[in-house]
Amino acid sequence: MASITLQGNKLETAGTLPAIGSAAPDFKLLNGELGEVSLKDYQGKKLVLNIFPSIDTGVCATSVRRFNQEAAKLPGVQVLCISADLPFALGRFCAAEGIKNVATLSAFLDPFRSPSFGQDYGVRMVSGPLQGLLSRAVVVIDAGGRVVHTEQVPELTQEPDYDAALAALR
Repeated sequence: MASITLQGNKLETAGTLPAIGSAAPDFKLLNGELGEVSLKDYQGKKLVLNIFPSIDTGVCATSVRRFNQEAAKLPGVQVLCISADLPFALGRFCAAEGIKNVATLSAFLDPFRSPSFGQDYGVRMVSGPLQGLLSRAVVVIDAGGRVVHTEQVPELTQEPDYDAALAALR
């Protein structure tokens, strides 16, 4: 388990992020058309998994906007913005903001799926008022499916280190 905070109050996650150098765990998540997507669907691409609690919060929205801007500059990179929000909420936000350079994926049915993204990536919050949602984290995966960078943001109200994630792609 990882310990994080929400406005200074301690929370726990289901585990820890995948180890650097390890094969990225497979997952099953829903896209905006309610289709199931897995890691294999992005085979051969460099991936940034931008993981967050809810698109309807300021920091989460900022991370989606920022990765959207940065992704447009990097060939062969796909940013996956992942939360437990309904696919409709993620799509609504991106449409309203004109966001086109990221893919949004929903883990809202995650506890009922195998493999479980929240469990296998160690980001499902298991205590506190946001229990069941995903923590704020970034995982970068190279084109060969290996984890090359991870960040579990220690305080949910903080933004991730965008520069470190983008540097791992180069």
